[in-house]
Amino acid sequence: MVKNDEWIIKTATEKRMIEPFEPGQVRDGVISYGVSSYGYDMRLSDIFMAPVFDGRSELDPKNRDSVRFEEVTTSCFALQPGCYVLGRSVEYFRIPRDVLTLCSGKSTYARCGVLINVTPFEPEWEGHVTISVANTAPVPVRLYAGEGIAQVVFLGAEKECRTSYADRQGKYQAQQGIERAKL
Repeated sequence: MVKNDEWIIKTATEKRMIEPFEPGQVRDGVISYGVSSYGYDMRLSDIFMAPVFDGRSELDPKNRDSVRFEEVTTSCFALQPGCYVLGRSVEYFRIPRDVLTLCSGKSTYARCGVLINVTPFEPEWEGHVTISVANTAPVPVRLYAGEGIAQVVFLGAEKECRTSYADRQGKYQAQQGIERAKL
């Protein structure tokens, strides 16, 4: 069952599920963020990890050294054509044991050729969200820190899972910054 705005507000307030939490939908002059009808539009922080390829010919998710990243702090990141960058959410999430989330990019960015990839937040996962942002447009696209980047939809289970992400001691548990691929 998809959780509605009332559940999101109650759970975020009582159980600190989202911090900082915006109970309304902020939209005046910004790419919207905050509670929506059946989800939460999370914001992009001002910290980015931009890959530096140094003439490398491939990326290997099993080899952290296959690419070097440069940290960039800015309020507006110009993402070049055919490139990607890692970002993170402003919000810190604590997912209840009987909830799974799915995340999709904001339509404002999608209409500019920007693809957002965020994996599901598993039951009892917590942390800042690492966000992969790719530009498929033939020109640079601006990414705005402090504004909406993706919508999180909360899916409630009929009963709690047997083994949660926390129980498994997941490798991305309680991440504070942008996490690169780990084995």
